[in-house]
Amino acid sequence: MVTSVFLIPRQVIDYTSAKLIIIIIFGWCLIVGSETSHIVRNCERAVVTAYQELRQVGTTDVSAFHACTTLYRIHHPEASLNEARRLVSEWIDHHVVHHRPGPTTGCECA
Repeated sequence: MVTSVFLIPRQVIDYTSAKLIIIIIFGWCLIVGSETSHIVRNCERAVVTAYQELRQVGTTDVSAFHACTTLYRIHHPEASLNEARRLVSEWIDHHVVHHRPGPTTGCECA
């Protein structure tokens, strides 16, 4: 499923830094979302996938963030609102904004 689309000059992309779906057209890279299957935690993968899909259908950044915070708290009712906001913002920044492939901090669930 396509989650987001970006068109960037080819020389800007670090191909080793993330699992991205990339289509190269005439020297430009068409990035079609991030692959989330490498995310180990179920709640983290659900949050990142939900955020990307909400943004794809036109939901504002803030509304998508609030929805994902709620999603996290449904999975982890013991989490405070501040903790949920911090984790969701870290996960979105890590996976969606910077397309980093490595693990993130977060809850202990799998």
